[in-house]
Amino acid sequence: MNLDNLRKLREHKNISCKSMAEKLDVSFQYYWMIENGKRGLSYEMAIRIAKILGTTPDKIFYPPI
Repeated sequence: MNLDNLRKLREHKNISCKSMAEKLDVSFQYYWMIENGKRGLSYEMAIRIAKILGTTPDKIFYPPI
């Protein structure tokens, strides 16, 4: 899983970690831990994140083949 893409895409969309956490209805710490690989990511959460960023989970978390 490539979490670097998540951070880059979030920053490209000018969304802060705090704002992303609020949109996901989770704490800032919870979201920060996901983005920094300290907490596992469910597919449901990946879908929610992708929806906010206007893309799909595969395009965020998996490198192109």
